Amino acid sequence: MKRPTMVDIARRAGVTKSAVSFALNGRPGVSEATRARVLAIADELGWQPNSAARALSDGRAGAFGLVVGRPARSLGVEPFFMQLVSGIQEELSEDGTSLLFTVASGADAETATHRAWWAQRKVDGVFLLDLRIDDPRVRALEELRLPAVVIGSPVDSGDLPAVWSDEAAAVRTAVAHLADLGHRSIAHVTGPATLRHSAIRAEAFTAATAERGVTGRNVEADYSGERGFAVTRALLEGAERPTAILYDNDVMAVSGLSAAQSLGVRVPDDVSLVAWDDSPLCELVRPALTALRRDIAAYGALAARQLRDVVGGRAVRHRRAPDHTLTVRGSTAAPARDTATL
Repeated sequence: MKRPTMVDIARRAGVTKSAVSFALNGRPGVSEATRARVLAIADELGWQPNSAARALSDGRAGAFGLVVGRPARSLGVEPFFMQLVSGIQEELSEDGTSLLFTVASGADAETATHRAWWAQRKVDGVFLLDLRIDDPRVRALEELRLPAVVIGSPVDSGDLPAVWSDEAAAVRTAVAHLADLGHRSIAHVTGPATLRHSAIRAEAFTAATAERGVTGRNVEADYSGERGFAVTRALLEGAERPTAILYDNDVMAVSGLSAAQSLGVRVPDDVSLVAWDDSPLCELVRPALTALRRDIAAYGALAARQLRDVVGGRAVRHRRAPDHTLTVRGSTAAPARDTATL
């Protein structure tokens, strides 16, 4: 079906195209009766302003962009992204701003998308997710002068403002819970080591376990269920089996539980499991998973407000989201006597 235009509205209303433009844009030059008639016809036809034309007229696209550098199939199974996007969308709906979303493979592809969006006036600003160590995307956005907000640590964010939560504090909370239960050998299944938040968590885990006199091991994975399962089996079949495992997301933790059960390893008697970013997945399995919790939708909404301020030319500083809390469920307990010394 052909998209309705101002010419179609003018023909139905029996006025000129200029009169339609005045009416739709709230400008003087038409009577109130004509304005009301034009608006009613526009609504009836389902007319919407052309974003490219609007960008040419007032410099605004009316949209923010989000490029995610992870496989598209992984986004559908990880609740974090859905909750984050829902929070962003809910906030943007307050003023009718759209969210332009896509996936890309690698930093170069993400930067190419940012360049294209900015050149074509498709976005007024972008969110930068999964900050990498020495991230080349930061410098590219600074050079483009494309308004942007980092969703993650201010470390390596350059001149870009960040919305962040204290990852190190969350690690200390999880380690303290397990150490207080009596665990003395804890493994940490991380995300990719190239990500800044993975590095922060791994460093904090090493420091926290050392402080509590606990043996700690960081093992790299990739957030997928497949790697979570494989890494957990390797840990539990190894000579120095940990009595507790902290996972960097809920998907790997659920898969880790499945791996333990496939080996006949009892949870939590033989091994305790803790997930990062609590979600319904953590409550659906048995035993339900102890998890680090934060309001991810509120985190996304905070990032959207931050980017709106940046686009509006307001002075913006880094904003810290509330800290994680720990929701204790059936997957953590004191280690059984026969496994406490393994």
